[in-house]
Formats: sequence, structure tokens, C-alpha cells
Amino acid sequence: MTEVNTPPRARQAPPGPGRYTRFVTARPRLSLLAALVLTVLAVLAGSGVADRLGSGGWEDPAAESTYATKALEREFPASQPNLLLLLDAGRSSVDDPKVAAEARTLTGRLAAERGVTGVGSYWQSGSPALRAEDGHEALIAARVTGDENAMARTLDRIAPRYRGTHGPVRVRIGGIVAVRHEMQTVIKEDLARAELIALPITLILLVMVFGSAIAALLPLGIGIVAILGTNAVLRGLTSITDVSVFALNLTTALGLGLAIDYALFIVRRYREELSTGADPTTAVGTTLRTAGRTVLFSALTVAVSLAAMMVFPQYFLRSFAYAGIAVVLLAAAAALILLPAALVLLGHRVNSLDLRRLFKRNRQPGSGEGAGWARAAGLVMRRAPLFALGTTVLLVTLGLPFLGVRFGTADDRQLPSTAESHVVQQHLREGFPGSPGGGLEVLAEGGATRAQYAAYQERLARLPEATRVDGPLVKGDSAYFTVQPKGEAVGDAAQRLVGEVRALPAPFTTHVTGTAAVLVDTKHAIAARLPWAAVFIAVVTLLLVFLLTGSVLIPVQAVVLNALSLTAMFGAVVWVFQDGHLSGPLGFTSSGSIETTLPVLMFCVAFGLSMDYGVFLLSRIKEEYDRTGDHESGGGAGRGGRGGAVSPRGGLPGGGVGGVGAPPGDNQTNSG
Repeated sequence: MTEVNTPPRARQAPPGPGRYTRFVTARPRLSLLAALVLTVLAVLAGSGVADRLGSGGWEDPAAESTYATKALEREFPASQPNLLLLLDAGRSSVDDPKVAAEARTLTGRLAAERGVTGVGSYWQSGSPALRAEDGHEALIAARVTGDENAMARTLDRIAPRYRGTHGPVRVRIGGIVAVRHEMQTVIKEDLARAELIALPITLILLVMVFGSAIAALLPLGIGIVAILGTNAVLRGLTSITDVSVFALNLTTALGLGLAIDYALFIVRRYREELSTGADPTTAVGTTLRTAGRTVLFSALTVAVSLAAMMVFPQYFLRSFAYAGIAVVLLAAAAALILLPAALVLLGHRVNSLDLRRLFKRNRQPGSGEGAGWARAAGLVMRRAPLFALGTTVLLVTLGLPFLGVRFGTADDRQLPSTAESHVVQQHLREGFPGSPGGGLEVLAEGGATRAQYAAYQERLARLPEATRVDGPLVKGDSAYFTVQPKGEAVGDAAQRLVGEVRALPAPFTTHVTGTAAVLVDTKHAIAARLPWAAVFIAVVTLLLVFLLTGSVLIPVQAVVLNALSLTAMFGAVVWVFQDGHLSGPLGFTSSGSIETTLPVLMFCVAFGLSMDYGVFLLSRIKEEYDRTGDHESGGGAGRGGRGGAVSPRGGLPGGGVGGVGAPPGDNQTNSG
């Protein structure tokens, strides 16, 4: 890294307010009133959004398993039960006459429910797969029809009628419908709890950072506007497409985080300009030309990273793109339109109610704000090769567990161990033969003779990973078989069995579905599109950072370093959630795998946020380099003695990025 010893240019008088500054500050009261009205409308438009969101979306709509699932649901609804009633007879046997009589009564009642079809039970079929090995538990299976919202409404209506004690049996409710419904309920409750906890804590932290209670409220207000606006956008999108309930998690976390980042960056810079004697309007103008430009580039970078999820067919991933793009753009818009209007109205009152005065102590010379960061940065720059090598080795080491990643699908184990549907599914895994509801369904179309069906069943039974084949059940020119795999429903053996069945020749057309088949198809869909998403993110990010800095090297450096930092995150996820380390303190049950879509989500979100912080630092370093010609120290005291390139992130000095941008130039073209 070569130091550029270009002498600093004489500081020019700050330019007058530009057209954009005049636009956002001309009618500040009117702007804030309009924002208030729009926020109220957003609250009304977004009310009840969680009830309209789905809890699925992991499957590829164009996959073979998706086609087979819909065809089986239409022709053979009993083939794919998504609702299970676990009947526990206590110390009695499920074959006890009283238990059997009560079970048949419950089976008949369930078959008569609106929105329920394909009802069957152990007491009707005598299937050993529906009876626990200890003989004290057995199942009633059914199919709840309709889309995800309709199934949720049906479950809400019928569950209280069956849950609990009925004569000699105790009934618990499980199955895919119950798991997803309980996930949705837990998410809504957790979001409400998180907001109640996060908002007060965030306000306290902002007061500590700003000192001024007035300044601390501004970022929080921007965050609330962004979150409420995004809820309204998601509510509108549910009218035209499927949206996952998990998008609400991103809306709250990203909306609050980015709004605070952007507002913190702008308010901090505004206060610095006021401290040099600038009037509020001039301070806002300078802030928008510098920090405002940075916020715009940052928002575009994050939005691009999130938009990459649109290339995937699963609406679970696409939902995060919908929510992420909306909340990023709304947070940036609020920070660049509403915040300047508020700052003009507040003027110097933005520093009011400085609560830190109560705790300030006399500081020693050289121990001002940012001094600690300056010493740390100086040490890093003096030993740059050592720190670069050490950091790289550490990040790569932390990422090594990802080499052993195993992909799976979301299931009940994501719920608390006390959740009813989790308890039911755990009983099935531990106490029932095979995997009830977890086998492969093979749909045969085109018609065949009974002998051809029998011969095909024999070939299925001889497959290495198959333990049992049931069927065929014939209806017209269609039939279906159920093939039970070895091990768990989505284990390695089950996934190998999917390939074996699909490769098996047959005198008719076959389509394979089931939990393992959906997982195989999902992995294939993600693997086919992941390179396109990565290229899209990399190319657009390189272009945006180039436009921000004017450098060819810095964009490449930023992308490579961000990708390197992600390796540690991926390794940590595998070490904790797949391998089960810290499962006790964190309160979850490891399933031994990582949900297939999770790395994609993590990559797009984390890469965007990492670039967000990188853009903030690079832009301020470039500003000081343009002003002083010094890429390392930022010009010493510089800019009215504010400690050189002091970042709004808490005083981190700029330096160590040789050749950040163009030679020193007019301050009007500075980035933030």
C-alpha cells in the first residue's frame, strides 16, 4: 500500500443548498404532516397482514414432486395426510374395545367436518404403520383441503373439538398442517415480544450514543415508518401472490436496523456541520451531499443483494426479497426526505436533553471521542500484513464446519419442545414403525394391467433403500404406491431412494413426491439458480461501489472481503444448529441438518448488510482523502478539529485503503 502525499487543497466555502435540499426543506411541516397521514394509512392497510401470510413456500412450483402432490391431492386425497390425531390410551391397549369404540367415533366425526377429506385410522385399516410399537398409541390421519390460509382456518375451527381427553383416550394434534400453523403462531408472538423488548432497548442505546434524547428519537421514528410501510406493501402483495410469514421477521429486524443506521449516519453528520457554525439549512445541504449520497448507495447495495432472491422459484425466498426491498427503500426514503425536514425544524434543538452530561467526567488530553478507535486503527495499519493474514486464517477456520453441511427441510424441531405438534411428531419418530406420513408417494399415470402394477411393486420392494411398499390403489387410469424408506423421512437413505425410484423403468408414466422428494427437488432448484444470483449480486455491487468511489480495485476488495467474512457465519450456523452445540442455552432441538434455503437467505441478507457497513466506511474515507490527499490519517484534526475521518459509527478513523478514489477535488462531489 503506497501513501499518497498530495497536499490538501484549501478549503472552499460550502456551496449553497442544491435543488434537492430546497425541495425537501421548503415545506418541512407539510412534509412531516404528509408522512404522518401516510403512516396512519399504512397502519390501516397493513393491519392483519400476518393472518394472510403463508407458512410454506419451500417447494419449487415446477418440480416433479409439486406436480405429483397436486395430482395425488386431487385423485387420492387419503394418500397424503397432513393432519394427524395421536390417540393415547394410557396403560390400556389401543385394541381395547372401549378405546376402539371411542376412536371410531372420533374418526367418524372428523370425516364429517367441512374442509377435511381422506380420513382413515388404525382402527379402520389395521395398518401397523399407524400403531405405536408399544401398543398404547395409534393414529387417525386426514387431509385438510384448501390453500394454507384455508387450512389454518379449518384447523382453528376443529382443533378445540378433538384436542384433550375423550373417554379412555387423550388426543394430541400433529401433522404438517399443525406444525406450520404452530410455527406461524409462534412467529407472531415472538415478533410482538421482540418489538416490545427491542424498541425500548434501542431507544436507550441511541440516547447513550447521541447523548440527546431528541436526536435519539429520530432514528427510531424512521424505523417505525419503514416497518409499518412494509407491512402495508406485504398486505397488498398477498392479493396477487403468496408471501411467507417469515418475511415479517426480516421486516422488523432489517427495518429497525437500517433505519437506525441511515438516520444515525445523517443526524451525526448534521450535528457535526452545526458544530462548525453552519446554519440548519446549510448543514442539511452539506449532510445530504455527503452522508445522504452514502445512504442512497448503501440502500441500493442492500436492495440489490436482496433482489437476488427473486431468481429462485420458492416463494419462501421470494418473500424475503419483497419485504427486504420494500423496507430498505422505505427506510432510505424516510431518511432522505422526512429526516431532513425534521432536522430543519429542530435546528440546534437536535442537541437538546443531553443526558450524557450527567455522566461525563473530565477527559485527559488526547482521550477525546474516537481516540480509542484511532489508536486501534493505527496499530492495524502499522501491522497491516500481520492483521490481514491473521484475520483471514481466523475467518477460514471458523468457516470449516460448513464443509460438513447437510441439507434438510424445516420441520417441527424448529418449534419449542413443549409445542403440541412437536410432541406428536417426536412420538412418531421414536415410537412408530417406519415414518407415518413420511414415505414416498409414487403416482402412476397412463393406465396398466393388474399384472404390470404387481410387477412394478415387486421392483420397488427390491430397491436397496426401501423397507416396505404399499399399494397400488387404482382409480381410473391412475394409481399410487407408498414406499417407506430406511431411516428418517428426509434422511440420506430417503433421498437416495428418490433417485432409485425415479430411475426405475415402468410401463407407465411415474412421478415421485413425498418429503424427501420435495427436498431433492428443492436442492436441485437452488443449485441451478445460485450461480446466477451470486453473479447478479457481484456484478451490480461492483458497479455501485465503483460509482461511489471511482476506484477499480476497491470494489473488488470489498466484494472479496465480504465474501470471506460470510464463511465464518456459515461455519457457525452448521456448528450450532446442525451439530447441536449450544442447543441447550438457545432452547432448540437440532435436526442434524440445515434448512436448504437458509444459506441462500443468509448469503443475500448478510452480504447486503456487510456491504452496507463497508459503503459507510469507504465513503467517509474517500471524503477525507479527497479533502486532504492523505489516505491514512485523514488529515489529522481536520474539519474543525473533529478528529479527521471520524465515522458516524462511533469514531472509527479512515485509513489504510490506498487509492480509494480520484485525486483531491472539489468538496461538492464528496461522498458521505
